[in-house]
Amino acid sequence: MAFEGLSEKLNAAFKRLRGKGRVTEADVREAMKEVRLALLDADVSYAVVKDFTAKVTERAVGVDVLESLTPAQQIIKIVNEELTALMGGTGAKLNFANKGPTVVMLVGLQGAGKTTNGAKLAGMFKRMSGRRPLLVACDVYRPAAITQLQVVGQQLGIPVFEMGQADPVKIAKAAVSHARDHGYDMVFLDTAGRLHIDQQLMNELKNIKRAVEPNEILLVVDAMTGQDAVNAATAFDEALGIDGVMLTKLDGDARGGAALSIRAATGKPIKFAGTGEKLDMIELFHPDRMASRILGMGDMLSLIEKAEQSFDEKKAAEMEQKLRKNRFTLSDYLDQMKQLRNMGDLNQIAGMMPGQLGKQMANAEIDEKLLRRQEAIILSMTPKERENPALLNASRKKRVAAGCGLDVSDVNRLLKQYELMMQLTKQLSKGKMPFGMGKNMANLGKLGGGMSKMHGFGRKKRLK
Repeated sequence: MAFEGLSEKLNAAFKRLRGKGRVTEADVREAMKEVRLALLDADVSYAVVKDFTAKVTERAVGVDVLESLTPAQQIIKIVNEELTALMGGTGAKLNFANKGPTVVMLVGLQGAGKTTNGAKLAGMFKRMSGRRPLLVACDVYRPAAITQLQVVGQQLGIPVFEMGQADPVKIAKAAVSHARDHGYDMVFLDTAGRLHIDQQLMNELKNIKRAVEPNEILLVVDAMTGQDAVNAATAFDEALGIDGVMLTKLDGDARGGAALSIRAATGKPIKFAGTGEKLDMIELFHPDRMASRILGMGDMLSLIEKAEQSFDEKKAAEMEQKLRKNRFTLSDYLDQMKQLRNMGDLNQIAGMMPGQLGKQMANAEIDEKLLRRQEAIILSMTPKERENPALLNASRKKRVAAGCGLDVSDVNRLLKQYELMMQLTKQLSKGKMPFGMGKNMANLGKLGGGMSKMHGFGRKKRLK
């Protein structure tokens, strides 16, 4: 999980401040030493760390503690604000064309994930904004680059424009013209990369830029390369003039130094982050939300948005009514299992959960095989049995097990899981957060269980 190591070390540093009635200058400076070491271990550049800790120390020393906060919380608040500022302050958006198709030029070193993540980005705009994107194969050097783009394009239902091994500049110009003539409102140019930065690569990219005048030059960098990603960002910006950065493989970097250093080093915002291998695992980069995750405070807004994308609002309203009337059936349970699976990796969800709840869910995983088995068990029941599981006596369980080719023990396990789900949903529907809920949710994930629509998370007005 991204920033896992940094989060643990920062929280350990702040833990020592808790319980103090008043924080002295010595306390602050001691805490900042640990923060400095934690950031350096996370592969944040020394210059960035030095500047960051100096700003936090200046604000924290002698600060008036708010009445509603303890001294430790006040310092954490300052660190949160400075982390947010370090990563750009507010989320940066893509530059769109006022007229004609918006041209996004994807650049970066080979291996950073340009092709796949460029397609993910096009898919996100198609899915969330109703855009009509066109993918363009301008990498004519890397073996199978065109085929790779066609494969991911087909999976996402996005057309790919290619001209084989032609001149990349001519391909880019022809693609933009094709998009304009056929009603595509976004064009994503997948350009060639190299294993290292060289003059030939930069000259080609400059020629493409000059020919099509892209609205956005987006640098794709691998978060796991740490300071190398920052160096690449600096070099591309100096040679080409980038507009923003997309960080890939953020889910695999427990340190996160690149995310904390790029903005300070280049002045360019991180706009998007790839968070997993699946083609829908990409998200807008929000500095304030990322700072909250780093400090273990969760990211409920992103969790809400993820839920909104995965769940049907009408079904959610129906489910809420059922929960209030205690009418949550096995058919509903099956539906919730499927919708939980649509939300993606539970480790990502855990990263959005605050405090201990996130830690308890951190190792949760969805067992796809077990999900399919549970689906087979439920579908082997009669409609009445799904509506009222209390009807399932020994003989009925035996019949259900035979019908799906599994054992009675599998049926019993599903029913126990359903009962656990019932307990959680009852408490959540009443607005309660039961003790041990995180462990129970983790168990639900490991056993292939489901989770309803966070019971209200999809409705932002309830959280205001």
